[in-house]
Amino acid sequence: MSNKSGKSGPAAGRVLKMRIKKKSGLKESSRRWLERHMNDPYVQRSRAEGYRSRAAYKLLEIDEKYKLLGPGKRVIDLGAAPGGWCQIAAAKTHSTDQHPLVVGIDYLEIDPIPGVVLLQMDFLDDAAPERLMESLGGEPDLVLSDMAAPTTGHRRTDHLRTMHLCEVAADFAISVLRPGGHFLAKTFQGGTETDLLARLKQHFRSVHHVKPPASRDESVELYLLARDFKGRAPG
Repeated sequence: MSNKSGKSGPAAGRVLKMRIKKKSGLKESSRRWLERHMNDPYVQRSRAEGYRSRAAYKLLEIDEKYKLLGPGKRVIDLGAAPGGWCQIAAAKTHSTDQHPLVVGIDYLEIDPIPGVVLLQMDFLDDAAPERLMESLGGEPDLVLSDMAAPTTGHRRTDHLRTMHLCEVAADFAISVLRPGGHFLAKTFQGGTETDLLARLKQHFRSVHHVKPPASRDESVELYLLARDFKGRAPG
């Protein structure tokens, strides 16, 4: 990776705005989205610094504030494609191919990332948890989930489907984290998470929502951060 600055904000300096011609054949809504995406300072910076996606800055910003990552820590990344979070995790943990400390999983293929073991399979597959733990070789210090269900256009349905993924990820984290570990997962604004929050508060000493600056203001996305896992009762 070429990021040397350690800064998490968008790139400084004036950037020429790119515009998509109205005669491009795209629907007006698609043209506006593409134009906004291409002019997004986080998108531009991710290209310049070699990150797979602008989402890398969300994790960077959260980690700068809450110190979730560090040398030697083990990390599992659920829904890892295209790999931006894995890149950050590998750099922060000093993971190497010889001694990998980061494992990512996604049903989509991900191009190799130095220091990261990548599993191409659905996290909801019954065999996935065991494969993840075998690949990591020990209890994780951090479980990440940037998973979101494919959108249907119906906000309520999309929220419920993504919340289900968040709940499954939370159950997994509770079952595998080492004491003192952390869980960070994408969720959406819209309620219906009372049970999940109550469950996390039973197992973690601190639970709250965060919205990093790299998350667009108009986005309903939030991140649920549960810190300092209390540990599992002896079985």
